[in-house]
Amino acid sequence: MRVGHNPARFVEKVAQPAEITVTVVNCIPFISGYYEQSLDVLKIVVDSLNATREEAHPYDVMVFDNHSCSEVREYLKEASDQGKIQYLIFSDTNIGKIGAWNTMFGAAQGKYVVFSDGDILFRPGWLQASLELFEAFPNVGMVTARPYRGSEKYSEATFDWARKQGAGVLETGTFLDWETVWEHGRSIGVSEEQARADYPNMRDYRLTYHGKTAYIGASHFQFMTRRELIQKVIPFPSEQPMRGERALDVAFDGMGCLRLNTEKALVMHMGNTLPQTVPAVAPAPKKRSLLKRLAWLPLVRKALLWLNNQIFRLYFFNVE
Repeated sequence: MRVGHNPARFVEKVAQPAEITVTVVNCIPFISGYYEQSLDVLKIVVDSLNATREEAHPYDVMVFDNHSCSEVREYLKEASDQGKIQYLIFSDTNIGKIGAWNTMFGAAQGKYVVFSDGDILFRPGWLQASLELFEAFPNVGMVTARPYRGSEKYSEATFDWARKQGAGVLETGTFLDWETVWEHGRSIGVSEEQARADYPNMRDYRLTYHGKTAYIGASHFQFMTRRELIQKVIPFPSEQPMRGERALDVAFDGMGCLRLNTEKALVMHMGNTLPQTVPAVAPAPKKRSLLKRLAWLPLVRKALLWLNNQIFRLYFFNVE
């Protein structure tokens, strides 16, 4: 039997989702061996996302935890309580990266959806640069916020579009500087000797269109897309913990969507170890009003909640 009135009935407005949803998938099953520094890496991810928020383009952060250990879950709960994470999903089993995609992309409410692995550092300007490519280029499917030398195989629609444009839109050559290439190469375990040998032999495909520069390609460690597009192609089959991402490339390429990278390296793949130089990414805390700060003092909050409970019981449980 319901007693009294639910206080929520007297609330006239509810919070609306931001225009952009940033989704992060994470799995740290234990804090040792391969994962010894992974929790510290994850903290950098969350802090960098909060430090680079732009007032002009607000976003919600959604984290899907794929059955991590208790230490990681405690940290995520704390970050959520601090307002760093707006949507936090815990899975009691590891359903794989694609299973997490299906869940997060289906739930995301923003006009744009951003994806990130749990080891990506976000730098100032990453969001604005990504949005500018969606605005400048037609029918964009994916944008990764750094130049990335990936496979040409899954960007056939992008090459087809570029070759149909006028002279000067598509350029082929070695345009990326060594530091940009090496920053990513070492993060995925490539030796410097091998990277230096490969550097002059690889080609970059640069696009210039409506005053904006981009590179052909996109990656699954971080990308941005439109919600209306991603929700057309999910769910994807999820059979292994870290396989199946190519289904997204095939789907977008088959729809004729462009797959692009930003001109500058505005995100960095860290891998399972801390970067040599950890940037200061902690955001300035938002100031609450004096009244709210007083109300959230532990003793004051406890007293007010006790008083609220006594008033409710007086009116609805002690009526003769």
